[in-house]
Amino acid sequence: MKLSQLLKGLDIVELAAPPELEISDVAYDSRKASPGALFTAIRGFESDGHRFIAQAAANGAACVLCEERPEADIPYVRVPDSRLALALASRNFFGDPGAEMTLIGVTGTNGKTTTTYLVKHLLEQKLGATVGLIGTNGNMIGSDFLPTERTTPESRELQELLREMADAGCTHVVMEVSSHSLVLHRVAGLRFAVGVFTNLTQDHLDFHKSMEAYAEAKAKLFPMCERAVINLDDGWSGFMLERCGCPAITFSESDGALTARSIALSSSGVEFTAAYGDESARVKLGIPGLFSVYNALGVIGCGLSLGVSLADCADSLASGKGVKGRVEVVPTDGDYTVLIDYAHTPDALENVLKSMRAVTRGRLVALFGCGGDRDRTKRPIMGRIAAENADLVIVTSDNPRTEDPEAIISDILAGMEHTDTPREVICSRPEAIEWAIRNHRPGDVIVLAGKGHEDYQIVGHEKRHMDEREIVADILRKRVGDR
Repeated sequence: MKLSQLLKGLDIVELAAPPELEISDVAYDSRKASPGALFTAIRGFESDGHRFIAQAAANGAACVLCEERPEADIPYVRVPDSRLALALASRNFFGDPGAEMTLIGVTGTNGKTTTTYLVKHLLEQKLGATVGLIGTNGNMIGSDFLPTERTTPESRELQELLREMADAGCTHVVMEVSSHSLVLHRVAGLRFAVGVFTNLTQDHLDFHKSMEAYAEAKAKLFPMCERAVINLDDGWSGFMLERCGCPAITFSESDGALTARSIALSSSGVEFTAAYGDESARVKLGIPGLFSVYNALGVIGCGLSLGVSLADCADSLASGKGVKGRVEVVPTDGDYTVLIDYAHTPDALENVLKSMRAVTRGRLVALFGCGGDRDRTKRPIMGRIAAENADLVIVTSDNPRTEDPEAIISDILAGMEHTDTPREVICSRPEAIEWAIRNHRPGDVIVLAGKGHEDYQIVGHEKRHMDEREIVADILRKRVGDR
């Protein structure tokens, strides 16, 4: 592809390369800059890509996208923002695959993954669509599953994935759009048919620094959308609506354009009547918790925005399945329940505990930790929430990364100082889970919070295999042997 074709839509400060130059690839890692590639020098958080221009040139890169003139003797294109330039150049290189499909973006702190899976199911069942999915649990092209490292891929990988999806016959793509991806221009150049806002609660303040900055990041999605679906019951809904700039369907328990009435909660799921205009339909979703009502409303709002009837939306939700690591029930050997949930924010932890409280006959046990090298301010908050909502709290490790696990636990315990809820502190997560199971009582619900779909633990810079489903199964096998 000619360089001039790759540069369409880019804001160029200086062009010091022949427009007819043939480009074979787009890269932002100098080690992957193959002969003929356009290397993009990005200023990262740990290193500056401008330092590796010479290495990219030595590897055969034909041209550089950069913010400052390179010292190496290589053709270059200078731009104000190389991250944004990478996204647009990648879009052009892969032939703007997003424009060939209907894109749906879901943003918010909690509920994104479940919402995307339910929307995918709805589109496949009611529109006969072939649907791509991009998100935290992994990516999917139809029924084919592809592992992933982050919620929203870097722009170059995202555009390549979208091209794969378009070439595979996908008509729709539903994706989780993270706040990081919006700030770092990973989704720049895309146009979404629908954007869904689930909620906004404290998370990622290590990156965004304030809730206002976090909200501004999330709000960047909606100017990229044709239509929006907004959770009116969330305190940041007005903030999102002000920045929307497109028609919006609001949803709420009582005040939105789309409302939930006559809500019934049980251990097997939720049931309510969805009302929109003069229409209503009874909705059943086999995922327990009040938050499932909101997830369902977001899915219905998305369906309505895409022309699916309210009745068809309700019918699809009745056969919708839960997502791995989201209120996931793990088989046990007795009269007690073990749930795995990804709750790793204060709001998510409070939601899952309050939801399970309504269906717990014995004690509600919360086992959780907090991630290292992440927002420290939420640790005592989560400690307090666990103590206020559970009958027993087991504080353990999550992904400590480069922090001392004991120090993280101390931060959590600080929030429990003025509570009298019984607690155990067991740093090793497998040992903590074993203690919880061996000390259960009939009717207990044990919530293993924080890891969810993850089958690993990050210690230092090493990712070690650790699947809580396997841990529980091993403990149960040992218990049989002990009898």
